[in-house]
Amino acid sequence: MEFKNEIGSKSVVSEEIQEPPQFRVILLNDDYTTKDFVVSVLISVFHKTSDDAHKIMENVHNKGRGIVGVYTYDIAATCCLEVHDISRQNGFPLRCIMEQI
Repeated sequence: MEFKNEIGSKSVVSEEIQEPPQFRVILLNDDYTTKDFVVSVLISVFHKTSDDAHKIMENVHNKGRGIVGVYTYDIAATCCLEVHDISRQNGFPLRCIMEQI
């Protein structure tokens, strides 16, 4: 997207604004974290509906990983940290990673 600003009638300043890079947030399967805990994390951290949380959890369980969503870097990193903190506090090894698109 390009914006042009005229200053007086003599000069034109041109700026190009780029969209921030996007990152996929992905939950990884493990043999210890319960399905109910994964669903509760998806609802509380990522604000997913119960139906969406169950679909994502089934992908994680059956395929080894599940895409939770696509976010800017700061939001994706914060969500991953939150998942790791909540998981450790509850004694689960649930992991979450980010992949740039």
